[in-house]
Amino acid sequence: MSRVVIHQDDVGMCHGANVAFVELSRRGTITCGSVMVPCPWFTEIAEQAAADPTLDLGVHLTLTSEKAHYRWRPLTAPPASAGLTDATGHLWRDVGSIRRHADPDAVEAELRAQVEQALAAGIDVTHLDAHMGAALAPELGDLYVRLADEHRLPVLLTGSLGAYGPGDHLAGGTEDEYAPLVEAARSAGRAIFDEVRETPWSRRRDEPARSTYESMFADLPDGLTFMALHPNAPGELEAIEPATAHIRTAEYELFRGEDWAAWLAAQSFEPVGMRALGDR
Repeated sequence: MSRVVIHQDDVGMCHGANVAFVELSRRGTITCGSVMVPCPWFTEIAEQAAADPTLDLGVHLTLTSEKAHYRWRPLTAPPASAGLTDATGHLWRDVGSIRRHADPDAVEAELRAQVEQALAAGIDVTHLDAHMGAALAPELGDLYVRLADEHRLPVLLTGSLGAYGPGDHLAGGTEDEYAPLVEAARSAGRAIFDEVRETPWSRRRDEPARSTYESMFADLPDGLTFMALHPNAPGELEAIEPATAHIRTAEYELFRGEDWAAWLAAQSFEPVGMRALGDR
């Protein structure tokens, strides 16, 4: 039996991401999402999630700020010597720079602050996962799982690094480095995902979205799959991310349609949220 977490990453990044998360959650075409606490639109979604406990929302632990002009800074306001920020004072644009520069103690303080701020804002945090996979870098993986353990939360881990779809961000991480983290998680009885599949970022504007996503949901392995999706209502996104905005907005338009909801309901896999995994 295939179980699928249909997840929205990057909630809180902008207003359109929040619109998509609330609408698609209520429509049932996504099962959960995770919020980027340092981002400018965090407070909007925090208010909505605090008022609506049916929203399944985790923390998208954030150590990078990758956009060209739309940037965010760490909550902890660390000194430059902590290595969390680039020359402009924003979080680094890529995972490799975090791995090269960041003091692990500064990373821990920042990630703890993100989880604590989400909880303090009234979010019933359901899980942890990692923006661009940064918190899964070999130097940080133990902290990633330890934070989840302390808060009794499920966390996004795959049985191998190769099964983690966004793994190209991890800048040289190896299976040998990743394996002990997974072994420890299995020993602790954690849910381990068989595969992560991510929004198809290479989809051209002239390619139909429907067939692309039907293929994405095809041939799922038995067990547990994580769909790392990025739907976003149109508006400000076209200025934030002009090269790939069409991918996020087309994903949103597809997932809000009644025909897509009917297609999902007709599939043989079981959609599941992260709150349900935590309860189990």
